[in-house]
Amino acid sequence: MSNDDKIRHAFENKNWQEIKVTDSWQIFKIMSEFVDGFEKLAKIGPCVSIFGSARTSQENKYFKLAEDCARMLTERGYGVISGGGPGIMEAANKGAFEAGGKSVGLNIDLPFEQFHNKYIDRDKNLDFDYFFVRKVMFMKYSQGFIVLPGGFGTMDEMFEALTLIQTGKVARFPIVLVGVDYWSGLMDWVKTHMLEQEHNINEDDLNLYRLVDTAEEATEHIFRFYEKYVLKPNF
Repeated sequence: MSNDDKIRHAFENKNWQEIKVTDSWQIFKIMSEFVDGFEKLAKIGPCVSIFGSARTSQENKYFKLAEDCARMLTERGYGVISGGGPGIMEAANKGAFEAGGKSVGLNIDLPFEQFHNKYIDRDKNLDFDYFFVRKVMFMKYSQGFIVLPGGFGTMDEMFEALTLIQTGKVARFPIVLVGVDYWSGLMDWVKTHMLEQEHNINEDDLNLYRLVDTAEEATEHIFRFYEKYVLKPNF
């Protein structure tokens, strides 16, 4: 179905029976994704999610950085969760898998660019149709986030985490943005416009994330964070 057809279909008049049947079955599908995710992830232990673009090539420096971050995390006993696809996600799973750690992939069914990579543990490879269910899994079972350069999906995941922490819906956990050149423009805008100009956030909100350039800095920030706070799941 083309994009135009989807828009036309959304505005078509539907009778009550069509609405009831369609919505009811959709609820069961959503429930099944939650149940499957909860059952598979409930006992994985402390994990850190690594986000970034599906389009990052293996020759890109950020691919190696993601791989190194995952390896260092597993060496300290953390599992690694990624979006399950190629690019940065593959690098994260590769680093964890080759270091002998837990490698989790939360794959999303998309019409382009998304397919699960080969470095995910067989019993920790999940497929989702709904972005919002997938994001619940990231937030519920992660004790920290490492965010590498990415597009709209990466931004969505990063700001979801920041929002939930800022509003107290989940425990405060570390968020590390890797790539100062990539992220500094956005975060300067957050400071000058959101905070100083419009007062839409508090000054303390700027402490919810850390900008770094190396895998060592990223992982050490997480390790130091949990030297001060009790490590616990977000549920």
